[in-house]
Amino acid sequence: MEGRLGARERGAGLLSTAAGVVVFLVFLLFAVQLLFGLYASSTVTAVANDAAHRAAEQGAPPLPVIEAEARRNLGEVGESAEFRWGEDDADRDGEVDTVVLLVVATPPRFIPPSIGGAIGLDEIRRAVRVRMEAFQP
Repeated sequence: MEGRLGARERGAGLLSTAAGVVVFLVFLLFAVQLLFGLYASSTVTAVANDAAHRAAEQGAPPLPVIEAEARRNLGEVGESAEFRWGEDDADRDGEVDTVVLLVVATPPRFIPPSIGGAIGLDEIRRAVRVRMEAFQP
């Protein structure tokens, strides 16, 4: 009797096991995407701040040199990142006194864009404003 009962139950959990493995892998990839997104976000923020501070220094190198170094610091994300530089008159005295940098980068993808885009993992935007150094003799 035992042999006949076991024969009827053979393969009964195959579909539920496959569905469980798929759900587990989706959650695992989502967690990996989230961690890489957080790491990329903090890295882009740090690199943007460093680049803007460097551009605001007195006697700073040209912006293309600063941008090239920032792209190298970002690694693979920096190859496709977009840098928009600008200047502003923050205190409205008629003289430019602030460096403005907007960086838009796309972190590495592990999940389809349809899933990641819905929760904000599709791109990283950072805007940095730094006052220029000015020495009065």
